[in-house]
Order: sequence, then structure tokens, then C-alpha cells
Amino acid sequence: MRTLLIALLSLTLAACGKAPLQEQQAFVFGTRVEVIVVDADPEQGRKAIATVLREFDRMHRTYHAWQPSELTGVNAAFAAGRSHQVSPEMAEFMTEAKTLAAQGNYLFDPGIGGLIKLWGFHADEFEARLPDPTAIEAWRGQRPSLADLIIDGTTVSTRNPALALDFGGYLKGVALDRAAAILREQGIRNALINIGGNVLALGSKEGRKWRIGIQHPRQPGPLATVMLDDGEAIGTSGDYQRYFELDGKRYAHLIDPRTGWPVDHTQAVTVLIPAGAKAGTLSDAASKPIFVAGPDRWRAMADKMQTPLVMRVDRDNRIFVTEALHKRLEYLGKPPEITVVP
Repeated sequence: MRTLLIALLSLTLAACGKAPLQEQQAFVFGTRVEVIVVDADPEQGRKAIATVLREFDRMHRTYHAWQPSELTGVNAAFAAGRSHQVSPEMAEFMTEAKTLAAQGNYLFDPGIGGLIKLWGFHADEFEARLPDPTAIEAWRGQRPSLADLIIDGTTVSTRNPALALDFGGYLKGVALDRAAAILREQGIRNALINIGGNVLALGSKEGRKWRIGIQHPRQPGPLATVMLDDGEAIGTSGDYQRYFELDGKRYAHLIDPRTGWPVDHTQAVTVLIPAGAKAGTLSDAASKPIFVAGPDRWRAMADKMQTPLVMRVDRDNRIFVTEALHKRLEYLGKPPEITVVP
């Protein structure tokens, strides 16, 4: 599976006299995960990476949207018209997700799990078929949204039984923040965490900033690179990882909840988030409402999400990049038309 971003770095041990580099990969959250640590104590690095990967596995099992999990238990209760007790962790996660969804005008809404299922994206492999249009219209008539979620301590409920939660659009970012916290607790100061193209950097690689490549949505390899400061995160939402094609048209998993249909005006949106306690979460959550907002409203939505460093690639391969991000990018080869916006 192609990743959204590519870390441009060597996976071999550092030269003599420098801290060794430890790297391990896994497949979790439906994508490739990579954790790289630079530390003078190789054993400490390996143990820290193992702790991170165990946490990723736990989160994957807890928040899975269609295999038996704590989250599917919530959705089953909602469908039956019942309230449900959740863990304090999940209650906090839901509260944060509600805030982020509202900030993005619910253009990206984790409450549309039923719609995602209609499109066949609740599966590891996708069948090239369109859902029944009447089913989509019926879903739109019920219009479930995370706004329908009621959280009272650790008791969650809803007045809309069509509400089905799917946090796949936030989970990679949350996992980045968890990984960063674990690594710091383990005494690791220099590391790179890559979860399917959402990347968070800690420290540096032997005194040099981590250099990350931004994947071209239609060509192999990156279209630009950027160097990340300590604690910064970068993420891309694209139509080229989870999608199917039918009659020459691409249908991706990024769905506009207003229409019930996948977005077709945008290929990719990349955001760079400054260092902070929620940098990873925002690298995942902020890109999606910007993606859905489209050609006329993406810039205003970036402002609303308080995300000034943004790149958007539209369906015609045109690149729009905010001035703040443009200053930090190094473009590779001869890129397509680029429009820099304030």
C-alpha cells in the first residue's frame, strides 16, 4: 500500500561514533507503520519502539469500526436505542472528536459510519460497486452526525439511532501523539513516527532535521520535501490509498456528508502542524474538512481549523499552497502549476 508521505532517510545504522538508528515496521490501522529511533543505547531504543507498537495494537483493537471492539459495542447500543458505558479514555476521545468536527463545520464527520459502510469502505478490500442511491437518500434523510452524540461522564447516548461512529479519520493522529508521549517517557529524544503518511518528528537525526517527502497523488515519489522541527507533525488526506475505480471514475473513502458521495474535486490535502500536545491529532483531523471544503472554501476552512500551512492538489493536478508552507518546501523536479495563496 502506497503511503501518503515518505521519510527520506537511511534505515541503516549510523556511522561509527554516532548514535545507532533503530527502526521497526508493522501493519496496523489498516496501513504501514514505521517507528525510527536514534539513541546511544540500542536496547533502550528497541524497547521503546516495542512499547509504542503494543499501544498501536491496543488502540486498533479498541477503536475498530467494523470488527468486534469497544466502539462496535457503542454503535450496536445506539442502533438499539440504548445508552452505553464507555471507558474514560473513549469518553475523552469522543469529546475531543466532537469539538474538532464542529470546528470543521462537520464537513468531516466521524458520525457517518453508516454511510461509509454503504460505500463498502468498512472492509480491508473494496468491491467496485456503487451503493443503492435510495439507500444514500434514506441515510441523508436521517442525517446522523457526531452532533447527535450525547456524552455524560462515561455514559454515551444519542437521539438518532442512525448514528454510527467511525474514528478512522482521527485515530492515526491520536496514535502519533500517544507514541510521542511514550517515547519521551522512555527517555527517547530523537525519533520519527510514520503512520500511513501521518508523520511526527522528535528532535533530530544526529543533529540534522528530519526531512520528509510529500507524496505526489498521481505519480511515484514525492513532489516536494520539508524539514520538520522538534514536535512538528505533517499529514495528508488523499484519494489514492482507500478507493475503488468503476467505469474509469475513482471513488475514494473521503465522503462529503452533505451529498453522501465521495469528493471528486480534490486529490490531496497536506497540512503541517506546529509542535504541541495535539500536533499529531491535528495532522489527521485538520486536513479532512479542508479536503471536503473544495476549491472555493478550502482556504477559509484552513483558517477555521487554525492551520496556516496547507497544500492542496485539485483533480486537474494543479497545486495550491499557502505562502507559509511554500516558504518551507523544496520542490522536486519540475512540478505542475503552483499557485501560492496568502
